[in-house]
Amino acid sequence: MSSKRLAFLEQTTAKGSTDPFAWYGLALEYRNLERYEESLRTFETLRASNPDYVAMYLMCGGLLEKMSRKDDARAWYEAGIAAAKAKRDSHAQGELEGALAALG
Repeated sequence: MSSKRLAFLEQTTAKGSTDPFAWYGLALEYRNLERYEESLRTFETLRASNPDYVAMYLMCGGLLEKMSRKDDARAWYEAGIAAAKAKRDSHAQGELEGALAALG
């Protein structure tokens, strides 16, 4: 992704946007740039304001695995499974359960 995209997402979220997609995009952009701590903080901010945004749980869990934080990854996957069940999103639930099982 481009530095223009990163700048746009940083500006959008800094202005107080509550759009979960902007926060999710920023977290992924940081992750892709291997700015893992910033990515994690962005996922945590998104979770605090939009705990029902199911997609973030799988991506943040994977990030935490990359950071060798298996217990935290497990907690995010489990929270994501609960959020997916609440939204009746069986596809996301299945992906999260698969990630959790692979975590061991």
